[in-house]
Amino acid sequence: MREIKFRGSPIEDYGDLKWIEGGIYLNRDDRLAYIYSDDSGVVPVHWDSVGQSAGLKDSEGNEIYDGDAIFWEIDNGVGIESYSAVVYYSENTEKYKGMYKWIVVYLGDFHRGEFDELRTPSRYKDSLQVFGNIYESPELLTVSGMR
Repeated sequence: MREIKFRGSPIEDYGDLKWIEGGIYLNRDDRLAYIYSDDSGVVPVHWDSVGQSAGLKDSEGNEIYDGDAIFWEIDNGVGIESYSAVVYYSENTEKYKGMYKWIVVYLGDFHRGEFDELRTPSRYKDSLQVFGNIYESPELLTVSGMR
């Protein structure tokens, strides 16, 4: 069983610490979010920055979270194909109606708006890399067609 883990960007200044990882408490009425961990205690985080772990790590051991931008390569026998996508969690999509799935939205015009299961890039985990996220680089939302 995989660990259910979240991350969020702290509201207050924590020096070099830009993300807090751990459990979560949400107060939906007041739109307050808190991440708690043994290392940091209970930390208030920006509501819109909260993302759940996808239970997958990239080739450098970085955990992949909801909202992360990922890159991977495939050797198709003729050459190397490169892909990039934004990972997000969706309860209801056209393709997976009524099911809970981690999916990716490919970046760029060729794959704009195409959905796929997160397992697809995980097969290529040797080249899988996190290169950003939609919270620190909101322009990725526009490129992926999610906005």
